[in-house]
Amino acid sequence: MSRDPTWVGADDRLPPLRPGVYGWVRLILRGLLFGVLTLGGLLILLTVRLVERPVFGMARPWTPHITQGVCRTAFRVFGMGYSSHGERMTHPGAVVSNHSSWMDIFALNAGKRVYFVAKSEVAGWPVIGWLARATGTVFIRRAVRDAAEQKQVFEDRLTAGHKLLFFPEGTSTDGLRVLPFKPTLFAAFFSEELRDILWVQPVSVVYAAPEGASERFYGWWGDMDFGTHLAKVLAAPRQGSVEVIWHKPLEVAAFSDRKALAKAAEEAVRSAFVKPS
Repeated sequence: MSRDPTWVGADDRLPPLRPGVYGWVRLILRGLLFGVLTLGGLLILLTVRLVERPVFGMARPWTPHITQGVCRTAFRVFGMGYSSHGERMTHPGAVVSNHSSWMDIFALNAGKRVYFVAKSEVAGWPVIGWLARATGTVFIRRAVRDAAEQKQVFEDRLTAGHKLLFFPEGTSTDGLRVLPFKPTLFAAFFSEELRDILWVQPVSVVYAAPEGASERFYGWWGDMDFGTHLAKVLAAPRQGSVEVIWHKPLEVAAFSDRKALAKAAEEAVRSAFVKPS
């Protein structure tokens, strides 16, 4: 859920929103439904968490089901197709994925109970920040002096059985490419307590743009504003789809170090973006 440092590509600013009369109708109706869905789901989640937290502590046996239901329904509100392929990992460990858009949050939560790892600034973002905090997101600071503390946070959550989800590219793109994975966040998997029991599952999130629209339609990067991008999606007369591909899990103990593991995960995620010749 991070765009820092920012990947810069072509057309990294959204054009002015001019949806027309029918577009405004779609935007308003879908926007109202999306608002009721997300805010209503958030209120239900927080209410259930009042009971869940004192009983189960860090474990969350109930609320992730609410999150999944909200995220699956969001794509119906957008009018987008959603599909998910591959076996979800049952081993303890983490999930790593490419990062194209704020919509990745919905696509990945719709298919599996995961807990995102995001930069600390995300906690203050409107809407996304509220949802992130409520759903158990792990917020990290990137200063070198905080590295040991962050590593301990990861270890605590992984030991508790949470499947943390990382975006190792470190930024979002236009959805047409996979950037090199940064190995830094893989370091926690190699602690003495965790290395022999953890696995990492690579996941590819692939968007197909609406017919006649730019291939980058769902990409969100650079200086793009969240509200304008959301409005563009809600107002669209036709919608595309998103496909989530769960690749074979990687056993951490089978790799010599974090760099080797990061490279293998990147290659798996990138495989879904190789167009047949």
